[in-house]
Amino acid sequence: MQTTFSQLQESPLTSSAAAAVSVPTIKKHFVKHQRNDTIFKAITFLAALSIFLLLAAVLVTLLTGSWPALKTFGWRFFTVGHWDPVAEEFGALVPIYGTIITSVLALCIAVPVSFGIAIFLTELSPRFLKTPLGIAIELLAAIPSVIYGMWGLFVFAPYFAKAGPWINAHLGTLPYVGQFFRGPPIGIGILTASLILAIMVIPFISSIMRDVFNLVPGMIKESAYGLGATTWETVWNVVLPHSRLGVVAGIMLGLGRALGETMAVTFVIGNSHELSASLLMPGSTISSTLANEFTEAVGPLYTSSLIGLGLILFIITTFVLACAKLLLLRLEKKNGKAV
Repeated sequence: MQTTFSQLQESPLTSSAAAAVSVPTIKKHFVKHQRNDTIFKAITFLAALSIFLLLAAVLVTLLTGSWPALKTFGWRFFTVGHWDPVAEEFGALVPIYGTIITSVLALCIAVPVSFGIAIFLTELSPRFLKTPLGIAIELLAAIPSVIYGMWGLFVFAPYFAKAGPWINAHLGTLPYVGQFFRGPPIGIGILTASLILAIMVIPFISSIMRDVFNLVPGMIKESAYGLGATTWETVWNVVLPHSRLGVVAGIMLGLGRALGETMAVTFVIGNSHELSASLLMPGSTISSTLANEFTEAVGPLYTSSLIGLGLILFIITTFVLACAKLLLLRLEKKNGKAV
């Protein structure tokens, strides 16, 4: 509650200290602090408003730059997979498909592994291993993406190519899903890019999961163990429900990291604009297409089409973040009802 100058003047403290401090001095000090508070509020408001201004500026720039392509191709730009710079025929279906499928596959691989890492560090790891393993995870997160890409291309891809015949023989013959594992064993492709992305996002997801698991009160876990629960039952029924908001936030952070990754994917995905059901075939993502072709774009329509890809990636990431925020709000609402 704010104190007005009249209340301050009538307070016993002011009356008793009147001999030491004059009323004009107190008034001047009070007005000065009010002015500082007003300036501080204005600065923080402008800082918050700048976020919306930056987002609006980015969106306007992307819309303006991509308008010639959108006007020329219309909805076909989003539904056609043909990308031919020579004939100036551009369709964004293949990069969109590659972006979504590599990110989803990366999460399918990274989330269980990250969950296991976080549980081991918080519940099962010996004390002398917790610090070294935690530092190792943070070091993995600090490695530049271009290093992951070079390692994937020169080290991982050759070994994965040798495993290609085995994948074709054992997984390619399965009913329903076999078509996703048939293809030439060249070592680079959508599946390779997904595996590299999974390795890249594991440190982010596992670190957040470890931190939120550590925030669970020890008394709650000790109570579960005291009732006879096993470690798995305690984790699944106590730790995970208590920290699900943080777990979801970590997964969404990993998804955002995977959607926007550029250099590592560019090295190992093959950069082909051919749509194929096989995960072993080369493909492309929005980020890899921009990295490969933006400097070589000739003509306004080609450049506009590439900017249109950037607009699509902006829309996809915004949609994912909005869905994540709605999910978190629903989880918070459920937690409130439970309380």
